[in-house]
Amino acid sequence: FKAVQDGKQVAILVPTTVLAQQHFLTFRKRLALFPVRVEVLSRRISGAAARRLLAEVKLGRVDILIGTHRLVSKDVAFQDLGLLIVDEEQRFGVRIKEKLREMRVNVDTLTLTATPIPRTLQFSLIGARDLSIMGTPPPNRQPIHTEIHSTNWSLVRDAILYEVNRGGQAFFVHNRVRSLGEVLSRLQALLPSVRLASGHGQMPPADLERTMTGFVNHRFDVLVCTSIIENGLDISNANTIIIDRAHMFGLAEIHQLRGRVGRSDRKAYCYLLVPSVHDLSRDARQRLQAVEQFSDLGSGFHLAMRDLDIRGAGNILGGEQSGFIADLGLNTYYRMLEEAVQELRTEDFPELFEDIETPPTGDTIVDLEVRASLPKAYVESDLERLALYRRIGEATDQDALSSLEDELRDRFGPLPKPAKQLILGAHMRLMGEQLRLPRIAFRNQRLFLQLPDSHTDQRFYTTIFEPLLGELDALSHSHVLKESKTGKMRAIVQHVPSVKSAHAILCRLAAAVASPEPQPGLSQEPA
Repeated sequence: FKAVQDGKQVAILVPTTVLAQQHFLTFRKRLALFPVRVEVLSRRISGAAARRLLAEVKLGRVDILIGTHRLVSKDVAFQDLGLLIVDEEQRFGVRIKEKLREMRVNVDTLTLTATPIPRTLQFSLIGARDLSIMGTPPPNRQPIHTEIHSTNWSLVRDAILYEVNRGGQAFFVHNRVRSLGEVLSRLQALLPSVRLASGHGQMPPADLERTMTGFVNHRFDVLVCTSIIENGLDISNANTIIIDRAHMFGLAEIHQLRGRVGRSDRKAYCYLLVPSVHDLSRDARQRLQAVEQFSDLGSGFHLAMRDLDIRGAGNILGGEQSGFIADLGLNTYYRMLEEAVQELRTEDFPELFEDIETPPTGDTIVDLEVRASLPKAYVESDLERLALYRRIGEATDQDALSSLEDELRDRFGPLPKPAKQLILGAHMRLMGEQLRLPRIAFRNQRLFLQLPDSHTDQRFYTTIFEPLLGELDALSHSHVLKESKTGKMRAIVQHVPSVKSAHAILCRLAAAVASPEPQPGLSQEPA
């Protein structure tokens, strides 16, 4: 509404025709008293009508355009698009998002989702996207009671009869069109007094619309359907959903399906049916347990975080929106992202972030020329290796790192050289944080200590800079202060033969900064 009042056009992208129509009716109803024109663009609009609508959009006569994937077609052009809203963002693939990037170069964008896909959530966590969480549910809403069961038709019958007897309606989700008729016949035999209907995406649009409208108007008690109901249906009288073969669904899909019920002040129920609870794969069991655990209102963000843990954060070097960073390494992946975001904010587009405080990276970046890793021959499991990388990266003090090193030695045997250098690099990172250094690098037998900018870290120059220079002068290694090509001031320590020697130098510098100044007449021996 604010964008339209400022003379801008708004585009709202949704994944399904049903949801587009629902948003269209809602927007038109709420903005009926205002001079705002709302239109919808979907497959239901005929060719001639669509061309007329697009011509008016191009002339700026349409204020709010709601549509499906049709919105990203080449023939859709706006006169002055100011805001793009992407609803149910997790339903769109990489190709659609690439088209959106071309469309929205200078357009404010708002993406809405109850359960963001892992890569989108990761971008928010590292600062590439702003994140807002709406955690307050509408008044009088109750949590949805969620249970996991092996397939049990007696349970199905009892759950549906309970809902129908209290005047409500139910969904039975079976996501295979080929066998949907068999399921419908079985339910009709189990529940002869209950009115049933079926719906799926391969039905003619007119038949599907009649079925959905009939269910909304309570001409049917139970809708046997595929996951087509995942988005768009808002039926307050439906308060039981049974999801067959729930282990075949993704975590976000189950959460979205569960969200079709519990949309009133009545208690709602969700039953997740699987062939056998004991035969589930590890990932499937984790997904279903997460859905069962996080059933409180507004728990979508917690589910998304669990999904990030289960599936990984995706591939920054490709199109995958989930998956683990096995080859790149978790720590390196995070730091590459943080560096890129920080560089964009401070160097490439500083004018866009003048009034926004740039989030700190949180730790010193350590760049070692040598191999620093946990070799596969040392820790064979990819998941275990990633978990150890995370623990090393998240360690906040030297004692925690030392304990982790002892644990590695106890579990996997003596540390190979790359693992020792990884641990030394982690210790150097913590000492770099203590010294407030943005970056530490070791290459060509030289130790590079990048100093922070004076206007961003005055504390460094008031409390650390002087004792740091004094200790550098006391070293047996020669050193110079030199400005890099990018304008960053660096202290370069020469003739450092190994990572172990670089670590020892940093230990000495950190100790000098942490210890009080010596009293007159007393001398300090070099460490």
